Amino acid sequence: MSVAGLKKQFHKATQKVSEKVGGAEGTKLDDDFKEMEKKVDITSRAMLDIMTKTTEYLQPNPASRAKLSVSNTMCKIRGQERAGMGYPQAESVLGDAMQRFGRELGEESCFGLALIDVGESMRELGEVKDSLDMEVKQNFIDPMQNLHDKDLREIQHHLKKMEGRRLDFDYKKKRMGKVVDEELRQALEKFDESKEIAEQSMFNLLESDIEQVSQLAALVQAQLVYHRQAAEILQQLSRKMEGRIQEASSKPRKEYTPKPRMLLELLPPSEIHNGGLLSAKSPGKSPAPLDQPCCRALYDFEPENEGELGFKEGDIITLTNQIDENWYEGMRHGQSGFFPINYVDILVPLPH
Repeated sequence: MSVAGLKKQFHKATQKVSEKVGGAEGTKLDDDFKEMEKKVDITSRAMLDIMTKTTEYLQPNPASRAKLSVSNTMCKIRGQERAGMGYPQAESVLGDAMQRFGRELGEESCFGLALIDVGESMRELGEVKDSLDMEVKQNFIDPMQNLHDKDLREIQHHLKKMEGRRLDFDYKKKRMGKVVDEELRQALEKFDESKEIAEQSMFNLLESDIEQVSQLAALVQAQLVYHRQAAEILQQLSRKMEGRIQEASSKPRKEYTPKPRMLLELLPPSEIHNGGLLSAKSPGKSPAPLDQPCCRALYDFEPENEGELGFKEGDIITLTNQIDENWYEGMRHGQSGFFPINYVDILVPLPH
């Protein structure tokens, strides 16, 4: 920078300090100019915030959004095309999970088949959401970004240049008499020229807001197309689900048949086989625990009253008490209760 340029920058800084600190008054701009400047500032801030919020609306997961941004930046640095991997839509992620588990359940499961149907539709919704992303980016975000980076940045450049020339003019005006009249006149002309250019650029932006309205209309149209396609997909899926419900309701119901349990009986050490476990399918009668009072059932006994102990013919019952001349109290498979004496044959009697 030349000596004259450094000198001019010093004069501007001096004038700015005198206004900020000393309270000196500079040249006032008219109300119309200040109103346009205010609206341009609001427009600039609105575009930045709306572009950010639109991206967050379309891609709500901040971690995935950041990962995609880094990937695209690295491709740009390397001079490569953007990576094929796009933003992982939540619908696609959910659809993949449903289809995976549906296939694991198999075709015999009505729930599994329904999962596959819903998963396929969710993946279609994800693809439609991808189309919405591209449409909004191309016809809303990119044009708005271009307007901000070009027109608004140009306006800011003109305003900054005008402010510098105003400070130079006010500095020289304050030293009128010490500054050559021609120099003061040239400073005023430059200030007026910059003011006019800035004013014209702001006017053109504010008067051509049909572009911004058209961009908003493109956003609305893209949303409308997305929701129509999504509604069609969900309506088709709803009809499929009705069919799956009918299919599941008409499917013959199977009766549950419990498998026989393994029985744990207390046997003398000499008779222990298979760890003391006896299959319920084992034929014959259960061996008697001869080391404690017990009896063997002569007949089947079905309990009719609360507290009675049921058993089958041949079952071994551990005796715990004789209630009276007609009833014993005993235990079988961890359950205790009363049963008639004439239904059993005593193997080891109760101690007297």
